[in-house]
Amino acid sequence: MKIFGLIGSSLAHSFSKKFFSDKFEKEKIYDCRYDLFPIANASELDNLLAANPLICGLNVTIPYKVDVLPFLTQIDDAALKIGAVNCIAISDNKGQKFLKGYNTDAYGFAQSLKPLLKKHHKKALIFGDGGAAKAVKFVLEQLNIQFLVVVRNPAPDAILYSAVNAKILEEHTLLINTTPLGMLPNLNSSPQIPYQYLTPSHLAYDLVYNPDETEFLNKAKMQGAVIKNGFEMLCLQAERSWYIWNK
Repeated sequence: MKIFGLIGSSLAHSFSKKFFSDKFEKEKIYDCRYDLFPIANASELDNLLAANPLICGLNVTIPYKVDVLPFLTQIDDAALKIGAVNCIAISDNKGQKFLKGYNTDAYGFAQSLKPLLKKHHKKALIFGDGGAAKAVKFVLEQLNIQFLVVVRNPAPDAILYSAVNAKILEEHTLLINTTPLGMLPNLNSSPQIPYQYLTPSHLAYDLVYNPDETEFLNKAKMQGAVIKNGFEMLCLQAERSWYIWNK
């Protein structure tokens, strides 16, 4: 039996568990199992693996995508540039656990975003600057799309929500929410920007997938913008993890 799983602090509403359980059943993969491993600190990773020697791969979610880095044997070049890991491949090297970290969020985001991009999507606004934003920045740099980061509190290389005005929204036609605003149970929350200046030329992408249409996406849609939630990104990054664990 091969065990795969997810580490994080709060995993009650995990997407990954259902995704992989359904995948194993549908594809008749009977020798694999996907479990949830809530841990209080990233430093518990070694003890977790010692107690569960059948673990062959892990996904990593909030808040350990950065904290887990020091506990890895090796980090994939892209994940190193991003500065965050959400997938760990685990193998045995002469009796020692070999842990290699990857970032499949970037792959999932890129593959789900690219079909929606038009020629005028040359500049983006990224709402939030946490772990999820790291993968988004990496992808936008790869696509040669300039971006501004928008945050609540003053920070280097970022602007405040209060600075987002009609001119900025006219120039930045790709809007990406990397914050948990609008996620259950805070359904009525959204990035505080002047939505009245959005147009059908705008593309609003929300990494949140539950609910299907967040307040952010709803407000953007009301102005005629194209909208996309994070569900496809999650499916793509999960499949990429599976590929990495089995390659």
